[in-house]
Amino acid sequence: MKTSIDITESMSIALRSLLANKLRSFLTLLGIIIGVTTVITVVTIIQGLNRYVKYQMFAFGTNSFTVSRAPEMITSLKQAQEMLKRKRIEYGDYLYLKANARVPRLIEAEYGRRATVKYGASTLAEIYMRGESHGNYLTGRTMEAESGRFLNADDEAYARQVCVIGYDIQKELFPFENPVGKWLRADGRKYRIIGVVKGMGKILGQSLDAFMTIPITTFQKYYASNRRSLTINVLARDLESLQAAKDEVRTIMRGRRKLTFAAEDDFSIEDSQTFIDFYNQLTGTLYAAMIAVAAISMLIGGIVIMNIMLVAVTERIGEIGLRKAVGARRRDILAQFLIESSTISAAGGVIGITLGFIFAKVISALTSLPAALEPWSVALALLLSSSVGLFFGIFPANRAAKLDPVVALRAE
Repeated sequence: MKTSIDITESMSIALRSLLANKLRSFLTLLGIIIGVTTVITVVTIIQGLNRYVKYQMFAFGTNSFTVSRAPEMITSLKQAQEMLKRKRIEYGDYLYLKANARVPRLIEAEYGRRATVKYGASTLAEIYMRGESHGNYLTGRTMEAESGRFLNADDEAYARQVCVIGYDIQKELFPFENPVGKWLRADGRKYRIIGVVKGMGKILGQSLDAFMTIPITTFQKYYASNRRSLTINVLARDLESLQAAKDEVRTIMRGRRKLTFAAEDDFSIEDSQTFIDFYNQLTGTLYAAMIAVAAISMLIGGIVIMNIMLVAVTERIGEIGLRKAVGARRRDILAQFLIESSTISAAGGVIGITLGFIFAKVISALTSLPAALEPWSVALALLLSSSVGLFFGIFPANRAAKLDPVVALRAE
């Protein structure tokens, strides 16, 4: 009989014990499985989102920003109520800013609303209609024309009945023909299609291609009575001049609105960093929740493993006494039971990793949230689960190591 520790043998004993008592093993590993599954699911989704957000923020442009009545992300009812009290941004504000700002490269504007679009017998509801100044497509997200052209200065100057459509409209209403030159109806009014924008995909499950764009002057002619607030889109010359452009725009807007030195802005200036900061705050909350759930699950799982190992020590008193009688040292017995408890815990970690990845993929398929399994998260989950087994196995392993061989053999 071997007197020193055999790691492979100890791991084999632990795995045979798990397979021999399946229900007990499941209950033993349940806490570990829940904890690791939570970690893998959340980390996989968040890492997928990290890649996605970086790509989307790059696509939106790093040297552009918007001026609007309210921020894009409103996080409370109180904030929403405060935003409703703000003055609308008017078309005159846009013209004033365009005439006086010197640092930005481009200053454009847009209105927005939902519209129902028809062509022949086909109808699309909830299409986002934008009324834009002719250079607006150059600010923010990069757009490319698949066919036709974008709006030009004459379209805007003469308030023409023309539009540029997104890929979704082409796909649904013109699946077998070129839409350029055709006439469609939006809210009962006819518009001639002059261009189609290349598909841009989705962001968090929402299509970026379900839109149509008309000249801002045409939009004003038909929807001026709605008193909508304008969004001003500003493109800085480069990333280095972005802050200077924002400062100049803020100063001009405050002067235009006659705000005192101590008064807060009654408008919002946002760039890609604004969304990144909000995203980081959101994922930070998710990580905190994940840590709390995982910690509670791991604690419960660790306590269960400790109790199971104490039972194992009691069941194997004779084996422990025999090993000591033939020369096994205290540290050999201690190491044997620590390896066994770590192996049991790691087995739960492997199951948790598998389930976590499956859950993340299911969530991704159902919600269009991206998922990316990172090697470091797998290594972390295995290390965490093994460490729990190691920590909570110390007490039963120490009890086994302290057994007197004579007393242990007599008990057997």
